[in-house]
Amino acid sequence: MATKLLLLFAFCRLISIVGLTLNPTDLFRFGLNGQLTTGADNIKFASVDFGKLTSSEPLAVLHPSSASDIAKLLRLAHESASGFAVSARGHGHSINGQSQTSNGVVIQMTGSRNLNNRPVVSDNLMYVDVWGGELWIDVLKSTLKYGLAPKSWTDYLYLSVGGTLSNAGISGQAFNHGPQISNVHEMDVVTGRGDVLTCSMDQNPDLFHAVLGGLGQFGIITRARIALEPSPKMVRWIRVLYSNFSAFTHDQEYLISLHDQPQSQKFDYIEGFVIVDEGLINNWRSSFFSPNNPVKITSLGAGGNVLYCLEITKNYHEGADPEVIDQEVEALLEKLNYIPASMFTTDLPYVDFLDRVHTAELKLRSKGLWEVPHPWLNLFVPKSRIADFDKGVFKGILGNKTSGPILIYPMNKNKWDDRSSVVTPNEDVFYLVALLRSALDNGEETLTLKHLSDENRKIINFCKESNIEVKQYLPHYTTQKEWMDHYGDKWSQISRRKLEFDPRHILATGQRIFEPSFGSDPRSSW
Repeated sequence: MATKLLLLFAFCRLISIVGLTLNPTDLFRFGLNGQLTTGADNIKFASVDFGKLTSSEPLAVLHPSSASDIAKLLRLAHESASGFAVSARGHGHSINGQSQTSNGVVIQMTGSRNLNNRPVVSDNLMYVDVWGGELWIDVLKSTLKYGLAPKSWTDYLYLSVGGTLSNAGISGQAFNHGPQISNVHEMDVVTGRGDVLTCSMDQNPDLFHAVLGGLGQFGIITRARIALEPSPKMVRWIRVLYSNFSAFTHDQEYLISLHDQPQSQKFDYIEGFVIVDEGLINNWRSSFFSPNNPVKITSLGAGGNVLYCLEITKNYHEGADPEVIDQEVEALLEKLNYIPASMFTTDLPYVDFLDRVHTAELKLRSKGLWEVPHPWLNLFVPKSRIADFDKGVFKGILGNKTSGPILIYPMNKNKWDDRSSVVTPNEDVFYLVALLRSALDNGEETLTLKHLSDENRKIINFCKESNIEVKQYLPHYTTQKEWMDHYGDKWSQISRRKLEFDPRHILATGQRIFEPSFGSDPRSSW
C-alpha cells in the first residue's frame, strides 16, 4: 500500500506540473510495478552525467520493473493534452546532458527491480537476450558461464546495452566485427507512442534500423538479442611506437585490411593513441608500461614531440600452443615499421583485458580525478584527410599538456550498415579520433575546462575551414540546422522516422534534435 501511495503522490505532482487532463484516482489503472519517484536524491542523480558540463533536473524518475512500465508512461505522455518529455538513462555516461530532461521524466534503466530481466543465453544459437539497462560487464559475466562472449565491445564495460546501441558502440574489434549495432539480431522497443514492438531485419525493419544509432529518438530499447562467439581464454597485448605518422597509419590500415583473412593471419583488436607530451606515455591509459621503468620520448630517437602508439591484441583459447601464437604474432609484426626496440607485450586473461579501463577508473577515483568535467570530443575523420588532421591538430592546435588520452584508429565502412541512423564519412576507411580529456582545477591553465573547450572549438573550426568532412561520434549540437548538416542526405529519413515513431517529440529531448511539441519547461509557470 505504501508503494501505491508513493506512486500516486509522484503522479499527482507530475500532473499538477504539466497539467495533464487525467483524474488522479485513475492512475492506479496504469498498473506500474516499478517506482516513480520525486525524491531529492533520485532527482539529483538523474540531473547529471559523466560529462559534468550541464545539469538539468527532471520532474520525476521512473525505476521500471518491465517494458510494460515504460510503455504505460510513454503512452501517457503521448496521449495527454499537455505532454511531457521522457528520456532513458543507463549508466549516465553521456557528456552533454543527452539523457537529461527538465520537462519530464527520466527512466533509470540500470538497476532494474525485475529479477526476470537477467541475461538469457542461448548457447546453441549463439546469442544472449538482455535488458536494455543491463551493463556490458554483467552481460559478459553471464555469457562467460557458457564459454561465450559478445563479438564487439566498447573500451569501457560499465555502460548500458541500450546506451551503446543508441550510439553505435565501438572499440578495437570494430574493424573486424563492426560496431556493436552490427551485432544485434533483434530488439524489443517502446516507441514514443507507447507501443511495444519487436523488431529485426525481417520484422519492423524500419524501426530496427532507426533505433540502432538513433540517439534515443525513436524508441527505448528494452531487450536486445546480441550475437556471441566462443570466448578466448587469454590475450597477447602488444604496443609498439612510431614517430612517423605516415608509417603509423599505413600499418593500421594494412592490419584492418586483413579482416577477411583466417583468424591465424590477423590481429583481433586494433587501436592506437597519440602522445603529444612525455607525461602521457606513462599515464593511466598507458599503465601497460612499467612505472619502474618509464618510457622517455627522447630515448626512442623520435624526431619530434609527437609519438603514435599502435595497440593490438591476439586472442587465444585454452590449450593453444604458445609457439604457434608466437609465430602468428611474429609473422604479422615483421610487416610493420614501428620504432625498433619499442615493443611492449604482456599476456593476460581475456576478461582482464576487456575490463582494463575500469581498473584505471578505480585508480582515478582513489585520487579524486574521476568526478571531474569531461569535455570529450569524438570525431570520425575520412582516411583521405587524416594526415591533414595530424598536421593541423596533433602537431598544431594541441599543446604539450593534453589532460587525457587521444585515441586514433581506423575502421572499415563495409562493417557498418548504412540503413542505421548513424552517419559516417563517405569513404571505405575512416578513423575515430577521440580526445578523452578531463578538466582539472590544479592551477594549470592548459588543463582548465575553458581551455579544453576552446581547443575543441578550434579543432571543429579547423576541420570546417580545411574542408575536412568529419562526423561527430556521440554528437552534440545545439540547433536543428547543425543536426541537419550532421545527417546530410539522411536528414529526410531521420525526420520521417521521427514522425512515425515519436510524432510528439517526447523522447530524448536532451539531444536537442527536435523541438518538443508540448511547449517549454512547465515549471516556468510555478
